[in-house]
Amino acid sequence: MGLSRQKYDVVIVGGGGSGLRAALQLSEAGHHVAVFSKVFPTRSHTVAAQGGISASLGNMQEDHWLWHMYDTIKGSDYLGDQDAIEFMCRKASEVVYELEHYGMPFDRNADGTIYQRPFGGHSQNFGERPVQRACAAADRTGHAMLHTLYQRNVSAHCHFFVEWMVLDLIRDYEGVVVGVVALEMETGDTVVFQAKATVLATGGAGRIFQSSTNAFINTGDGLGMAARAGIPLEDMEFWQFHPTGVAGAGILITEGVRGEGGILLNANGERFMERYAPHMKDLASRDVVSRAMDQEIKEGRGVGPEKDHVLLKLDHLGVEVIQKRLPGIREIAIKFAHVDPVREPIPVVPTCHYQMGGIPTNYYGQVVAPKGDNPAEVVPGLYAIGECACVSVHGANRLGTNSLLDLLVFGKSAGDHVAGWLATNPQHRDLPGDAADQSVARLSRIDKAQSGESVAAVSASMRKVVQHHAGVFRTGPLLEEGVVKISEVVDRVHCTAIQDKSRVFNTARIEALELENMAIVAQATLVSALARQESRGAHARDDFRERDDKNWLKHSLWYLEENRLEYKPVNLQPLTVESFEPKVRVY
Repeated sequence: MGLSRQKYDVVIVGGGGSGLRAALQLSEAGHHVAVFSKVFPTRSHTVAAQGGISASLGNMQEDHWLWHMYDTIKGSDYLGDQDAIEFMCRKASEVVYELEHYGMPFDRNADGTIYQRPFGGHSQNFGERPVQRACAAADRTGHAMLHTLYQRNVSAHCHFFVEWMVLDLIRDYEGVVVGVVALEMETGDTVVFQAKATVLATGGAGRIFQSSTNAFINTGDGLGMAARAGIPLEDMEFWQFHPTGVAGAGILITEGVRGEGGILLNANGERFMERYAPHMKDLASRDVVSRAMDQEIKEGRGVGPEKDHVLLKLDHLGVEVIQKRLPGIREIAIKFAHVDPVREPIPVVPTCHYQMGGIPTNYYGQVVAPKGDNPAEVVPGLYAIGECACVSVHGANRLGTNSLLDLLVFGKSAGDHVAGWLATNPQHRDLPGDAADQSVARLSRIDKAQSGESVAAVSASMRKVVQHHAGVFRTGPLLEEGVVKISEVVDRVHCTAIQDKSRVFNTARIEALELENMAIVAQATLVSALARQESRGAHARDDFRERDDKNWLKHSLWYLEENRLEYKPVNLQPLTVESFEPKVRVY
């Protein structure tokens, strides 16, 4: 093999919220843990989460985890697995209080309890009226959470490998995951890390779209690793478009703005959401609001010279509320939209924000890859958590603030389960002789390519195809064309060449490796979207406008090998309560 080796009890790939929560659970239990991150952990994309963490604490008015569960299932357009959703909603208060005890600086009410704001799709008593459920730290909740978890991990002596990129999983001859191959970004050194358990916490892949709220590091690395290791990707047709990205910039404007009372207006000054969601209005579920905005723009009621956006008005909230609850949003609006929301509205447009699909797991974080007649076949030694995983608690559309909750609940759950795995598997398994061959071959191709297209040119083509063919509204012909075009892009990926080999810190190599991962995710997205002949949640087809529970109440599973699809049923059986049967979804 020829590469240097290191050994750890657990390797965690990703230093965001889920990775740090799992690392904390294991480090404080005395295990030898390595966390890999392409950036300093507190710069992971969790830092960009603004609005809050959902939990039925009931600090503002009566609330219950069962209502939260109902809202999550309804938000998922009934594609979420109800056992996992019950698990998450039951655990929500516990993980929020734990975070509070770790020192998380939540906003407070006058009585000292955690402040909670309203958020889209959250309701009392199974949809009767909006409820304040999002536990907030101003509009910087993810930032506060990430710093809190990182500091706690440092005190627990967790080992961080900062500015490292993990290339591939290592599976032995029995299919057990026994470690990873990783690249130090500054030096270019490639090292094999042997582990008793491996946790993927690499976040989303929103950079496959031209317009995205995602950081440049969100390139689907964990999904690429899993796919190359023969593991399917689940529900990749479902991508959430956040209603309020800054027009022309894509920077996120939190749903918390509308939770605090902000409203959306069209060119006529009309609060148009009253027509689309008369009950929840601007706080309807994200896919509903995004499609309503897109419809307003398509019908000529958009704002600006190109009539290509709408307005988010919050000046009526007053300077004091904006400064106290939304200081970061005011800063973003001034810097990126060149407006001060204290006096004028923010131009906004739906922007790709979150992937509901990912690596299939159960609610312990174990990766499950269907095998034969067993739909719950566990991949030994491998876990996935956070946005790169598909539990599935988000189904066809994620409910706002459930993302940070997902990180905490399943980060902790995976940490606990890994500890149990280590107790019964205390020894490292032998590495196979070809452990690093796949990674070395990938690096060799990139380094030896003397001619070919630039990585930047192929990346731009990929983003253009995905944005145009898999946007807010989709059609069969559009998707068919997209599948052909993305296949052509995939072929081009393998013929790229680094144009300037003198660039420092191996940046060009990293971009080439990231492109390989993004191309896998892009192809999975378009192939899965073409196959699903219905409209459900974030997947809206103009040629199949209705949800089809008879034929499509099932999860898609895309395999890189042969570019093929399989399906498995949605789990409609909760753990302890009665099932919520699918019904018409209105707000």
